[in-house]
Amino acid sequence: MKLIKKLLIATTLSGMISTASFADESLIAKGEKIFNNKKAGNCLACHAVNGKNIKDPGVLGPKLVGLSYWEEKDLTDVVYDIYKARGISHSAMPPFGTNGWLSDEEIKAVVAYLKTIN
Repeated sequence: MKLIKKLLIATTLSGMISTASFADESLIAKGEKIFNNKKAGNCLACHAVNGKNIKDPGVLGPKLVGLSYWEEKDLTDVVYDIYKARGISHSAMPPFGTNGWLSDEEIKAVVAYLKTIN
């Protein structure tokens, strides 16, 4: 009986992990699409990305590297409003959340994609 309970728990946990992984993959794919879409985030207009094959990336902004090590909240804050996040008054990067260019859900997706960048 104990073995059956252990197998049932393991199967349930395995299903949860698979579902979470699928949700993450879907969110990451959505974020990548927004990142590369010239009518949405258009992040590629200014940023090259380490380890990603982006045709003709912009060079105005820094090359994005090591973002997988950032805290999700910090990335969200920078994308939402770089001025507040960095305490600066000038930046070429628009405050995507503050100005309403991206919804909170779209920013969450972009951040999920950014977290895949090493």
